[in-house]
Amino acid sequence: MPYYPYAGGRVEWLKPAGVIPAAQRLDAVKVIKAAAPASVNNNIEHGDRQVLIVFTLPGAKEQSATPVGFMEGSDEHYFDDLLLYYDDPHSIYSNWPKDTWASIDSHQVRPGMSELQTRMSIGMKAQYDGQTEGDRTVDYEVNGKHIKVTYQHDKATTIQNE
Repeated sequence: MPYYPYAGGRVEWLKPAGVIPAAQRLDAVKVIKAAAPASVNNNIEHGDRQVLIVFTLPGAKEQSATPVGFMEGSDEHYFDDLLLYYDDPHSIYSNWPKDTWASIDSHQVRPGMSELQTRMSIGMKAQYDGQTEGDRTVDYEVNGKHIKVTYQHDKATTIQNE
């Protein structure tokens, strides 16, 4: 997800700070609601206002904000459960080998990784060629580049950087 500087109680929409790496720890400060300019495309509907989490990255002092939902009239839509982990994924998936976690933590895909492990490593922005998770080809968009991964029996067999 893209994120923006947050200072003085305002989101600096026109100065995106970057894209939050998959499985990145965030130290949440608060939740806010703010109207996003029409020119901002951050993969969340704008509605009347967007819902954003204000956070700091580990070791950082400055605050940032990323959208996790939107409000349209009296309707509220939240996607936090799809976008964020509430506990450290290292403890949730403690059975995964150390070399798999090293690949995830360095945002790399390697042969043998599952679709879940790949999403945790490089993100969820993807197009799927096939319906069956673990037996298809997935084209991931990562910072404007494409990584195409073919899975068989939920193991990455072919990885192509495009």
